[in-house]
Amino acid sequence: MAQGQHHIIPIRTLAIVFGLLLFLTLATVITAQIDLGLVNVPLALAIAGSKAILVALVFMALKYDNKVNLLVLVLGVVFAVVFLALTLADTELRGTIGITEPGTTELTVEPAESE
Repeated sequence: MAQGQHHIIPIRTLAIVFGLLLFLTLATVITAQIDLGLVNVPLALAIAGSKAILVALVFMALKYDNKVNLLVLVLGVVFAVVFLALTLADTELRGTIGITEPGTTELTVEPAESE
């Protein structure tokens, strides 16, 4: 494909991706009604991420564009996942270090074993 020309995506491909997006939207609605405990947020993020990637690759034509643009998308998604994972880990592990009163912590130091 020459520089500056657009790739024409077949209607069949667009219809398949549209169907997948509808299916994933239905999956989002169904999983939002079910309490899955700790899996709720990661599952919702995975479904939303899948939809975003489908839209970016097909409807925004990143699949057929310069690979540098795809690399920028992938790096952005990786950094977003890392930051979200760290934030979720922080909120999930709060209170596990023995906070007894606001502003104080209770840390225990175990003595080293003598030989």
